[in-house]
Amino acid sequence: MSDERNIKDPKRDKKQLITEKLIEQQKEARIVRKIVFITAIVAILLIGAVGGGGYYYIKEAMKPVEENSKKTIDVTIPIGSSTTGIGQILEDKGVIRDARVFKYYVKFKNEAGFMAGDYKMKPSMTLPEIITSLKTGKVMQDVVMKITIPEGKQLKQIAGIIAEKTKQDEEEVFKQLNDKEFIKKMMEKYPDVLTEEILKENVKYPLEGYLFPATYPFYSEKPTLEEIVTVMLTKTKKVLGDFRGQMEEKEMSTHELMTMASLIEEEATEKADRDKIASVFYNRLEDGMMLQTDPTVLYAHGEHKERVYYKDLEIDDPYNTYKIKGLPPGPIANPGVMSIEAALAPADTDDLYFLATSTGDVLFSKTLDEHNRKVNEHITDKK
Repeated sequence: MSDERNIKDPKRDKKQLITEKLIEQQKEARIVRKIVFITAIVAILLIGAVGGGGYYYIKEAMKPVEENSKKTIDVTIPIGSSTTGIGQILEDKGVIRDARVFKYYVKFKNEAGFMAGDYKMKPSMTLPEIITSLKTGKVMQDVVMKITIPEGKQLKQIAGIIAEKTKQDEEEVFKQLNDKEFIKKMMEKYPDVLTEEILKENVKYPLEGYLFPATYPFYSEKPTLEEIVTVMLTKTKKVLGDFRGQMEEKEMSTHELMTMASLIEEEATEKADRDKIASVFYNRLEDGMMLQTDPTVLYAHGEHKERVYYKDLEIDDPYNTYKIKGLPPGPIANPGVMSIEAALAPADTDDLYFLATSTGDVLFSKTLDEHNRKVNEHITDKK
C-alpha cells in the first residue's frame, strides 16, 4: 500500500497557499531590511575599525554623547531637511556622536515624519528620545503665524490666502506658484506626488489640487513661498501615502485620483454622501457618458457663479465636462481626505444623476426622467 502522506492533495486550500506566500514575502522583506542595515553597518565598521574595532565603534556611536549632562543645546531643523541633513546638524551640534549611525538607525527603524522647527536638546538624550522629539515637534518657539487652507479651494484662492498672511502681492504669489523652474524644483522634491502628468497638455495650473487643505503653523514671520509650499506638499505626500495600496489596486495614478477627488469635493455639500457622488461619476464613465458636472464649467470660465446657465455650458474648454468625455485634464480644486476616500471607494449604486438642493441635500436618480422630475420639484430658478 502506498504512503498517502506523499500524495499531493490537488484540492489544497488556495487561501492557505496565498497566506503562506504572504508570510514568506513578509519574512523576505524583514530579511532584506536586516541585510540593508547590516551592509550599512559593515561599511561604517570599516571606517570605524581604524579607531579600535568596528563593533566597539558602532556601540559607542549609539550611546548618548554625555550621559549625565544637564546642558541644553538649541537645534534648528530647517523645513525640507533630509534624514542625512538632520543627522549632520545633530552631530555638528553635539547631540549625537555620528550622523551616519543616526541615518542608518532611522532607516532600520523605518522612522519618518520628522518636523522642522527649533528644539532644545541634551547631549544625554538617547537616539529613540531624539527621534521621538523630532516626530512630535516639541519646539521651543511659539507659532508666529498659521495659514489655513480650506477644502475645495483653487490655486488662485490659495495664492490669495498666502499673500494676505505673508503680506505679499497676490498676483506675484500666483505667478511664482506657476513658475516652471519652481514647479520643476517641487517635482524633484516630491516625485511620487508631482508626476509628469501635471505638465501634460491643457493642464491650466500644475499645482492645482496638490496643496493639501489644512492649518499650517509657521515659526517665522516671513516664511518663503518655497517653505510654505514644501510644508503643504509634505502633508499631501503623507496623506496619499495612506492610500497607495488602494491606488495600486484600482490602477489609479496620483493625478487621476486628485482630479476625480476634486470633482467630488466641488460637488459635495455638508450633507452629501461623497461615495454616492463618486458612484455616479464612475457609472457615467463606465457607460461612456460625459460627466456633465457644473464646477468644471465654472473652472473653465475662471470665475465663481451662484448658478450655471445653459449659455455657460457652451464654452469650448478642455475642462468643460459638458463638452468632453472622461476626466478633465487635471484637478479643479484641492480635495480633502473624505473626497479622496470616496474617489477610491465609491458606493455600489446604479445612479447616473444627482441633484443638490437648496437645503444641502443631494438627491440621486437612476434615469433622466427621474432626475428631471426632481429638478422641477426642487429647482425654481432653472438654468
